[in-house]
Amino acid sequence: MQKRTIFLLQPTKEANEQLAKQFNEQTDFEIVGMTTDGISAISAIADKKPSILITELVVSGYDGLSVVRRVKEMKLNTKIIILTAFCSDEILSRALGAGADYFIAKPIEFSALRERLEDIVNERVEPQVQMQNSQAGFHQVSLDEKISKIFINVGIPPHIKGYSFLREGVKMAVNDPEIINNITKKLYPSIGEKYNTTPSKVERAIRHAIEVAWNRGRIESINNILGVRAYIGAEKPTNGEFIALVADKMLLEKDVR
Repeated sequence: MQKRTIFLLQPTKEANEQLAKQFNEQTDFEIVGMTTDGISAISAIADKKPSILITELVVSGYDGLSVVRRVKEMKLNTKIIILTAFCSDEILSRALGAGADYFIAKPIEFSALRERLEDIVNERVEPQVQMQNSQAGFHQVSLDEKISKIFINVGIPPHIKGYSFLREGVKMAVNDPEIINNITKKLYPSIGEKYNTTPSKVERAIRHAIEVAWNRGRIESINNILGVRAYIGAEKPTNGEFIALVADKMLLEKDVR
């Protein structure tokens, strides 16, 4: 069977390479190009004419939706998949309206992603069904969205490694609050295993993400969002404290509902 071709547009080189490795090892899909920049993606897609484009919403250059629109204007047969951590009814509507064929919320197991791509290229699903399917596991998607909104509002950019590690840590703390007491022995190693990295790199990346937010000087915004402790000047929380604060906010909102 001839391989179907895929072009990857994700916010980091690491994210592209991780997906590429999985596709090359486990499927008959072939990666024909990848980039972290929406502008360079446009010309590459015009040249390669891939069967599928897998794009994030937040990338450098043109954002993901702009890339979707421009690829559609080329009138290629490329199926466009948005694979993103940002999910809401408004974003779903805008993505499908721009011409995306499928919207998939992160995190997703690679086996499930592979199955969905098979369905899409074999035209076994309709756009309306795809949108409904992307809502499956709504509680988890909703939690991801809420955490992502907090991170963006406090100034943690989604393209750095610590962003994903922090979000995973918050979700773990929401599901098991006691893990905060085992952050070094349990939380960091668990995140490292999922992202194929070491616990020490997880710890450093999370610390860097928090430092980025504090260096941007959004102390008032941070205090308003977390609403637990007042931070002043250069004072900032430890990794565990920040994860615990965001997780507590998620749990409180869950109880209120």
